[in-house]
Formats: sequence, C-alpha cells, structure tokens
Amino acid sequence: MKSIIIAIDGFSGCGKSTLAKAMAASLNYRHIDTGAMYRAVTLYFLDNDVDIENQNEIAAALKNITIEFKHNPETNQTDTFLNGEDREIAIRSLRVANFVSPVSTISSVRSFLVKQQQKMNDHRAIVMDGRDIGTVVFPDAELKIFMVANDEIRIQRRLEEIQLKGQLGNYDEVAHNLKSRDLIDSTRLDSPLRKADDAIEIDNSMLTREEQFNMVYLLAMEKINEKSNLESI
Repeated sequence: MKSIIIAIDGFSGCGKSTLAKAMAASLNYRHIDTGAMYRAVTLYFLDNDVDIENQNEIAAALKNITIEFKHNPETNQTDTFLNGEDREIAIRSLRVANFVSPVSTISSVRSFLVKQQQKMNDHRAIVMDGRDIGTVVFPDAELKIFMVANDEIRIQRRLEEIQLKGQLGNYDEVAHNLKSRDLIDSTRLDSPLRKADDAIEIDNSMLTREEQFNMVYLLAMEKINEKSNLESI
C-alpha cells in the first residue's frame, strides 16, 4: 500500500491532534504534533528568561534546544521531550498557552522548527498537525484537512483538556487565550494560519470523534488508492 502525507491544520481546540493521533494509529503512520514543538520552545524561553525581542538571545537559545517525541508506555501516548526530559504536562499548561503564539510569530523560531518538521518525512507515511502544515511545511501533501469548530465547543474542549491534566484553568481564561491565539496566528506575517487552496474543510462542532475519524479515514484511503493506481500505470 502506497504511503501519503496527511496535513491537518486549524485553530486551537478544533481536535487536530486527536484526529491526527487516531489516523496515524490506524494507518501505522508516524504522528507529529507541531504545536507541541512550538510549546516546547516556548517553555524553554520562559524557564530561561529569553527575551523574545532580542534576536541574539533567541538565536543562542535555539542552539540549546533539542525536541524529541517518545512513546509513553503508561499512557500509550507520545510525549514531548525537551532536552532529554519529558515535559508533556508542562507544555500543556496555560502558562505556556498564553505565550506560545507570540513565540510562534518569530521567523527564526519558525525556520528552526519547520526544518526539523520537514526532516521527519518517513517515506511520506506521516500525519502532521499544526497551523501551516498544508501551506508551508508540506505543501505537496496528498491529503490536506482544515479543521474548524464553533468557539463555544472549542473553549469547552480546551477547558476539559486542562482539567483532565490536573491543572488550573477557568472558562474566561481559556476563552481569552483562544481568542488571542486566533488573532495572532491568523495575522502574523510569517506563515499565517490559513486554509490551503486544496484543503478539505471539516466543521466538527457537532461530530463525534468516531464520525470525524471515519470521514477523514475514507478520504485518506481514496488518496492512497489513487496514488497506488497512478504509480501502477
């Protein structure tokens, strides 16, 4: 069976990572959560008092950052390791969430991470989610999905995610965070969040995880079969 790249983009709280993980598991593909990479850089900047207005400090900090994804046997999930340490819980905090969008606007940070992301292409058997995957990281991806959901649903999802991790957070904080990140992500000069021209938009506000998965799985199989047929000619 031929392999493809599946790019899943969208705003925060739209279920990108949930869908991407399920798709990767079903196809035996590698899943990369690029948002986790930006969160890891943000956490490093916060912990080391890096001035994001100082390009020299940023450049020096990036040289000291190594990001890896490793399987956690206890949760059966993939955790984010920053410089050899599991920081999965820390990068999901509101402290990081409130700072990650400004960090993601920095061109040197984006260049640093995009280069790493593009190197993760394992013979095209990859599902990558983020905000610029279909437009910048893998513009040649065979299947591009753009996720949307109404604001109320997104806020509730993010709030539940935070609370399940045992962290503090309230409705107003989460709502403000999402609104702020939406504005920054969609208006930044470098690789703004936007739907790729050939992406398929899916509004999952009223869809169950199973319905969403089945929809995208069928689309993926169509692309895989289409590629197989073309290469067999």
